[in-house]
Amino acid sequence: MSRRLAITAVILLGTALLGGCSTTVHLEPAEDANNPLCAEVSVGLQNVGSIADKDRRWTDAQSTGAWGDPGASSAIILRCGVAVPAPTSELQCVTFEGVDWLVDASETPFLRLTTYGRDPAVQLYIDTGAVSSNDVISTRALVGAITAIPADGKCTSPDELDEDAQELLDLG
Repeated sequence: MSRRLAITAVILLGTALLGGCSTTVHLEPAEDANNPLCAEVSVGLQNVGSIADKDRRWTDAQSTGAWGDPGASSAIILRCGVAVPAPTSELQCVTFEGVDWLVDASETPFLRLTTYGRDPAVQLYIDTGAVSSNDVISTRALVGAITAIPADGKCTSPDELDEDAQELLDLG
């Protein structure tokens, strides 16, 4: 009887482990992912269970986060420690909840938003076909995690959005 119980336990454990791995999102860590401030962001992400009805998913890289439906590609990917962006006139800058974001809409319907004025920088890659970018960057728990990195600069004209960028930010 105990042998049957042991075999059942091994099968259940194996199933649980395999099932847990199937929802892990494979990501590459950013170059500065081991920055202590990224560790603070990671700790703050523990309070971000879901964003815009997308549940948090496990990732296999340091200083990263992902949200989306299991079995589908992630709707939201976060990487801390990406290169700090230099001032630019090429990208629009928006400010939500006290965080300045540079908006790269070159891969529409995907947006790449990178914090501006924070070192290390945090980047979000958002599938705007699955979730509104406004809902993502205004999520209080996410903002709380990101603001663990103090601002040392800001956008000079954050309210000047062209129509295409505003339309992408309003999708959802």
